[in-house]
Amino acid sequence: MADTLTLRRPDDWHVHLRDGALLQAVAPATARQFARAIVMPNLSPPVTTVAAARAYRERILAAVAADPATAESGFTPLMTAYLTDDTKPEELERGQTEGVFTACKLYPANATTNSAAGVTDLAKLERVFETLERIGLPLLIHGEVTDAEVDVFDREAVFIERHLAPLLQRHPGLKVVLEHITTAEAANFVRAGGPNLAATITPHHLHINRNALFRGGLRPDFYCLPVAKRERHRRALVVAATSGDPAFFLGTDSAPHPRSSKESACGCAGIYNAPFALESYAAVFEQEGALERLEAFASEHGPRFYGLPLNEGTITLQRVDQLVPQRVGEGELSLVPFHAGELLGWRLAGG
Repeated sequence: MADTLTLRRPDDWHVHLRDGALLQAVAPATARQFARAIVMPNLSPPVTTVAAARAYRERILAAVAADPATAESGFTPLMTAYLTDDTKPEELERGQTEGVFTACKLYPANATTNSAAGVTDLAKLERVFETLERIGLPLLIHGEVTDAEVDVFDREAVFIERHLAPLLQRHPGLKVVLEHITTAEAANFVRAGGPNLAATITPHHLHINRNALFRGGLRPDFYCLPVAKRERHRRALVVAATSGDPAFFLGTDSAPHPRSSKESACGCAGIYNAPFALESYAAVFEQEGALERLEAFASEHGPRFYGLPLNEGTITLQRVDQLVPQRVGEGELSLVPFHAGELLGWRLAGG
């Protein structure tokens, strides 16, 4: 059994880096592992224009450069446009042409954190979809309905049936990533969807089912959106991630929140998994006897879908037990990482 595992340097195709002091605190955790990351635009206010995305990219780069551990990492943030009912297709095309937008993000209104300005009706974006299809700019979708009558555990499957399937029928050339999938229905839909449809899978949805939310009491650090589902769905995601199918690739959906936001009367959704993301994925792939497929999932499938070159560098994981701390950071920026208090059997070399 090898004591090290060397991978082509991976990318994170879905991450929340926040802004301000929290950005300064969390960006290095992503930059130390990943060469590139698709950065979510759900700030307050959201990143809806080329100018806003360009300015946010500069703040991210400054945060990475300010940390001695990542100042020379060469990390590249890949920016996304937040879609609203009033998004102008011309702004998206200009952002792609100027090398600012790598993709755009569709949040159904009020589906998750800072999504109040999201899309209320997909029909309002037909010109946007036509443009994205023509120029090849990927559409990233938080795939949940928000109808009050739909059970929270069914919202992903209902979104696929009601909205995603018809959208792809109307726009077969549209490149779509169904983000942070959580159900067997989503895995099966993506698997059968052809080369223009892909999905990201998070480490936490590979490790936990919905029981984790209630084990020993209400556990806000396991609350995320989409919420974790039944064990059969977790197993379907594990099979998809470790299968070698290029439609599935790494996207952490790392989403940090201060303790005051997690432990409150209306706690925020999000799991902060960035500090030990690769070790977390490695644990799952090893359990499945599929470590030889981790590199493709983490480093190859994503860039090939996006039409970007593979990274040249490498990272190395060492087979060394490490105890994940209960907290990372200090004071108001103290965050609970995913796997807090648990042993992971791998450690990123140099970490």
